[in-house]
Amino acid sequence: MDTAFPYSQYVTGNNFVGRRADVTLMSNLLNQGENILLSEPPKTGKTSLIQQALFSMRMSGKVFTVGQFSALNIRTPEAFLLKLGNTVLRMVASSSSEYAALTQKFLGGTHFVFDPENFTEDGKILSLGWELDEADVRAMLRFPYILAQERGTRLILIVDEFQSLVHLENPEMIFRPMDACMRELREASLFSWIICGSGVNAMKGIFQTSLLFHRQLERVRLSPVDEKEMADHVYKGFTMAGKVVEKELLQGACRLFRGHLWYINHFAAICDAMSKGYIVEQALVEALSILSAIHEPRFNAIMEDLTTHQINLLKAVVDGVDRFSSADVIRKYGLHSSANVKRVKDALMKKEVLVFDDNDNPQIIDPLFEYWIRNYYFEMKD
Repeated sequence: MDTAFPYSQYVTGNNFVGRRADVTLMSNLLNQGENILLSEPPKTGKTSLIQQALFSMRMSGKVFTVGQFSALNIRTPEAFLLKLGNTVLRMVASSSSEYAALTQKFLGGTHFVFDPENFTEDGKILSLGWELDEADVRAMLRFPYILAQERGTRLILIVDEFQSLVHLENPEMIFRPMDACMRELREASLFSWIICGSGVNAMKGIFQTSLLFHRQLERVRLSPVDEKEMADHVYKGFTMAGKVVEKELLQGACRLFRGHLWYINHFAAICDAMSKGYIVEQALVEALSILSAIHEPRFNAIMEDLTTHQINLLKAVVDGVDRFSSADVIRKYGLHSSANVKRVKDALMKKEVLVFDDNDNPQIIDPLFEYWIRNYYFEMKD
């Protein structure tokens, strides 16, 4: 069903708001054969940006093939490599005979095999005929590069939720050969990675804190969407439905959500569903209450998972504190000691609740969660 406020899928075209410079940057990088890194909080527009950039490239006459898979449910190296291989094979072939031939040609001598019986039963192209070894890992990570070059086909592979690979028993079993493969085969390659992750602190640990992947991926950051531009987009959506609302109220909502497009569209869809004609301020307040209620079980689960010290530091952040190791702050918020403060900060980062900028200033990652803890959990009055 068409809607002026889509929030259940990515958006392109007229529904894509702002970030035109990001689209141009990503398109140019992909045209140059670069690998892309997108590390941003959940539901902030990563997929929409990618799809808009790919759309722009197609409109300019570029020819390429795109594949995509998520690492969210991957917990073993074998699962990652099989998913990688299956996705790449589906990008260039469509029949069992083609799958068998490509597997034999490019993965012959490894433990990856095309099993016709498994393919018939569950649609999986590749199987492991024996226990995985280092040669298998290297061969599979090289596979898309070699396949693209041999066929003269530009291939782009999107991997979502890449940070989930930190849960592998030995993540470096994938990360190190992947880094080496990028370095070895980058020049004149027809293959590009687009690595996406919504665990911003976990992604920082993989791509910035460690010594791996240095200069192997170009990070594209999501630019903030201008409040006025977003408010104008929402206003236009209401107008098309024959409804009227004050733009200043919409700008206030966009400010509260810090330009988080998914929340803004969901919020606007709720307003749209419960209003006729003129949308008054009370309707927007009620829509915010409904949106908070929808996410309340998730927010409750987050708070249940926090220790008392972690909750106390979170309260300090909400209060506007940005330096936590002074004696006064430690005493006021019951943080015990400066050494404990560091442990608590690290824990909140690991749980993807807080992020710290280059100047060590904290920010609660999720803007609706910040609103909820301020107004519902800590019961603060503005």
